[in-house]
This record gives sequence, C-alpha cells and structure tokens, in this order.
Amino acid sequence: MTSIVELFPKCRKLAYDSRQQLSQVENGLLRASELFLVLDELGMQLDIMDQLVQRETPAQREVWKRKILELREESKSLRRLGEDYDRRMNANLRHQRERDELLRRRKQRTPHSNIDERDMSNLADEGKSLQQSQLMVSEIIASGEASLNGLIEQRQRLGGITRTIFDIGNRLGLTQSTMRIIERRDITDFYLVVAGMVVTLIVLYLVWFVEW
Repeated sequence: MTSIVELFPKCRKLAYDSRQQLSQVENGLLRASELFLVLDELGMQLDIMDQLVQRETPAQREVWKRKILELREESKSLRRLGEDYDRRMNANLRHQRERDELLRRRKQRTPHSNIDERDMSNLADEGKSLQQSQLMVSEIIASGEASLNGLIEQRQRLGGITRTIFDIGNRLGLTQSTMRIIERRDITDFYLVVAGMVVTLIVLYLVWFVEW
C-alpha cells in the first residue's frame, strides 16, 4: 500500500504544476478549468495523506501534519487566485459582448439617431476605462489576500516550531522540575564563584599587608 513518504513528493509535484499553470492562465495560455482539475487532484491526494499520517509515530505525525497543512494553504491560495482571474476574464468577455451588441445596434439605427459616432466612441472609452479600474482593484485585493495568507502561514509555522521544541524537551526528559533544579544549580555555582573570588582577594591582601 502507498505510504505517506511515497505520496508526499507527488503532492509537491502537483503543487508545483499548479503554480506553473496559474502563470499560464494569467498569460492567457491555459484555461482556468484545467488549473482547477489539478488542484482537485491535489486535494484528493492530501485527503489520502491525512488518513496515512495516523499510522506514523507521534513525533513524525506532527511533522507530516504541518507539511500537509502548508500544501493545503498553498492549494487554497492558488485556487483563490485562479477563481479571481477567471471572474475578471468572464467580466471582460461580458463587457466586450455588451460593447459589440451596442455597436451592432448603433449600426442598425436610422440616420436621425440622437447618438452619433463620437458619442459611441466616448461610451466605449469610458467602458474600457472602467474595466481597467476594475482589474486594478482586483489585483490589489488579490495581492492583499496573498500577503495575508503569507502572514497566516508564517504564524502557523512558528506555532509548529514551538510545539516541536516542546516535543524535543519532553523526549529529552527535561520536565519543569528538572529545569528548576538546573536553575538552582546555576545560582549555587554563581555564589560559589563569588565566594571564592572574595576569599582569594582577602588572602592576597593579608599576604601583601604582612610583607609590608
């Protein structure tokens, strides 16, 4: 049966392919639906890994859970970016169809129409400007979401590091009572060093005073 060690590289490969396909989608070289198929496959593989991780040792289980979580967050981020770009493209196509329909109706108007060619050109320019503004706002929102997701991932990684440190301490047997004994020993050693230095200074002073 497939193990989690064998399945993880496949999930990493799917995540890498998804990043490459997102770039192709943004450049108009690939349809967003093909990106979503790869992300769906990645999600199914991660679900299988969630089941396999229960067979690992407690220490390895936490490590694998953290890796699976990172891949899931990346998959969600890629899907959001892909859906956002797909919405923008559909909006652009809809606006283009509306513009073409408006121009077609203009051609069918009689010569006595109140809207002349200049008015149509102004309306088309205004619609294009609105589309560009919408694209800029969408890109800003997508960038903000990506930054927020990055901060969330960093926080989760720091939390995982803290848990790992506690696990290492528990495996080494460093309980709280042991840590307190170590701290008390450090304080005792400090006092012994200070006392030795004071005694040494007194002896040196007495030797110097006797010689004189």
